Amino acid sequence: MLYLNECGIVCALGNTHSAIKQQLLDLAQSGVKPTEAWSAGRCLALGRVDAQVDAELPSMDAWPTAQLSRNNQMALAALAQIRPAVDAVIARFGSDRIGVVIGTSTSGIAGTESALRQFVVDGTFPADFHYGQQEMGSPASMLATELGVTGPAYAHSSACSSSAKALASAARLINMGLCDAVLCGGVDTLCAFTVAGFSALESVSVEQCNPLSANRNGINIGEGAALFLMTREPNLGATSVALCGWAETSDGYHISAPDPAGGGARLSMNQALQRAKLQPSQIDYINMHGTATRQNDAMEAKVIHELFGPDVAVSSTKSFTGHTLGAAAAIEAALCWLAMQDDNADGKLPPHLWDGVQDPTLPVLNVAAPGARLGRPIKWALSNSFAFGGSNATLILGRI
Repeated sequence: MLYLNECGIVCALGNTHSAIKQQLLDLAQSGVKPTEAWSAGRCLALGRVDAQVDAELPSMDAWPTAQLSRNNQMALAALAQIRPAVDAVIARFGSDRIGVVIGTSTSGIAGTESALRQFVVDGTFPADFHYGQQEMGSPASMLATELGVTGPAYAHSSACSSSAKALASAARLINMGLCDAVLCGGVDTLCAFTVAGFSALESVSVEQCNPLSANRNGINIGEGAALFLMTREPNLGATSVALCGWAETSDGYHISAPDPAGGGARLSMNQALQRAKLQPSQIDYINMHGTATRQNDAMEAKVIHELFGPDVAVSSTKSFTGHTLGAAAAIEAALCWLAMQDDNADGKLPPHLWDGVQDPTLPVLNVAAPGARLGRPIKWALSNSFAFGGSNATLILGRI
């Protein structure tokens, strides 16, 4: 068994477990807000980390220039929440037995944007700029350096499936005997590059996104970080949540559009169920990839209905956090993890925020409304992540 013993999370809903659970499970209040910060002259709804939280991100003044980025600061903020537990496993197993695997898609690109703006004006780059800041491996190497660990440290960058792949890789490192514990998850921060890129694809909504609705018209981009400490042993005295199933598949259908038949998505969910030794009927809740784009929602709703039927509770939490790209899978797994803790004994479900207008072309799913609950703890949660290039990943978390 592979346990997710600790979870550090920073996103548009907050930077503490209690604040995030209150916003998500009690108030059903989105963290997506309008801003022009990354789209000059055009106001967009984005899942931006709160300004006060942003101002309190850990300082990196003492770090080499090549490691400086807001992305790395966000990763350090998530690490700070679980640092004592991470230090404890390092002391127990040794620095060479601890791995770090992180998913990201932006790394330090925002810093490069700022540096290029200065270069256009006066022909020089800022003193605090280094090309290495935007290397995709930067968050993993930075965290390994911060912790002083020498086990495997690397990053996945496969767009929206990145941090699901990071958790799957962490599981493999432990199962192969290469590590006794792995710090794994994802981090991505807002930048003009991704906002402009998705806008060019005409897949960005100017208002809060509306997954599954007949009126859906695109995503809200977001930011944040979520890190787990994965080990073979449960965290004694606390709720034990394990990564019980995972799978990764590839469509090879289109560079940005999903396979309408959902072949790769279906295979991913089936393989995750097989690894977890579960039947579809045992899943209590599905966190959909649920981007609120026309094609993704149509494909995912079709496959979920075919595999799980109309009764399993589903929602997309991207209306709360925005689509955090490379960090999305880890953040959404973290929201499931939070909902599976002992203090949610009534099984409140992460709700689905939308206008309630059913798309007649989609199969009807059991969409979790605000306040929906199982009446018992959530035992099994499945989370989907589907990325550009046909990269699919599914995680299954179990309350053991």
